[in-house]
Amino acid sequence: MGSYTNCRNYAHDDPVEELKEMGSPLKLMPLHATGWLNDMKVSSPTAISVNIGNPGAFDPIYRAWTKKYPSALLAFNQIVAYGKGKKIALFLDYDGTLSPIVDEPDNALMSDQMREVVRNAASHLPTAIISGRSCDKVFDFVKLTELYYAGSHGMDIMGPVGKSGCVNNHSNGSNSSHKQGKDLKIFQPASEFLPIINEVFRLLVERTTGINGALVENNKFCVSVHYRNVDEKDWPLVAQCTNDVLKAYPHLHLSHGRKVLEVRPVIDWNKGKAVEFLLDSIGLADCESVLPIYIGDDRTDEDAFKVLREDKRGFGIVVSSVPKESYALYSLVDPSEVMDFLKRLVKWKEEEASRATIK
Repeated sequence: MGSYTNCRNYAHDDPVEELKEMGSPLKLMPLHATGWLNDMKVSSPTAISVNIGNPGAFDPIYRAWTKKYPSALLAFNQIVAYGKGKKIALFLDYDGTLSPIVDEPDNALMSDQMREVVRNAASHLPTAIISGRSCDKVFDFVKLTELYYAGSHGMDIMGPVGKSGCVNNHSNGSNSSHKQGKDLKIFQPASEFLPIINEVFRLLVERTTGINGALVENNKFCVSVHYRNVDEKDWPLVAQCTNDVLKAYPHLHLSHGRKVLEVRPVIDWNKGKAVEFLLDSIGLADCESVLPIYIGDDRTDEDAFKVLREDKRGFGIVVSSVPKESYALYSLVDPSEVMDFLKRLVKWKEEEASRATIK
């Protein structure tokens, strides 16, 4: 990958430069530091009702939180002002960002309207979806061949062949696959872990069978243990079963998402690394002329927010209706606001292109 850390020549009134004034935004609590149950609760806050049409009806704590993480819709002009004349690269989480969070993971369907908005965005901007789901699952939900996909928290990366700036095969990659008539090239930095992941998946299914509401999902390079439908009194049981299985697999580790435990290979790879890889692979590693924007709602998205924030080269936008610490710079309440933001971004890009043509 290219070098990014030296790209720090910004004017003081730039939005990215403002990060320097905010200090350290987040100290993520180490897993298990205060016990399994607390980690699970911290990663799975209860949503609150936010009245978008009446800001005065906001929960006062949430309203105070939005002063630290302003709405990306209200700050839209500031964002696009910084993006003027630059290539914007768009990175999107899936669950909770493009689709609502639902009780059954297989029912996390994005709306046709959202699909069309994402399609329009991809026609103007390099666009990638980076998800904890497997690439195949996300593709089946989204059904857009013009996008880049990074599944399994970035450990399974696909890019459309024949498109300018497609993702090329790298070391540890595999052969091209074929999906609905569209060839895709793949980068899989954790391919050697597949047998272990499959084995752990089977064991976790067996161990959690007696826990009402527990669901184990095989996401190819990671295993997701969902406890959204598990009574809270049984959360420690879910954690204990997962921990007991992992004791025999030192090359796997556990991370937390929103009401999900994520079993992943112990490699130096995450959603932030996937962003860096994609920017480099599609020729957008020059931070002087590129503005990456990452939109996500989960704890695992913080790795991407952190990369953009620390390298002073883009914006993280956290999707949340509850106050929580984040490396993101801006916020949106829910997928409906994400859709509004993407619509405005496409409209601005079209207007910018029109002005350039007139000149």
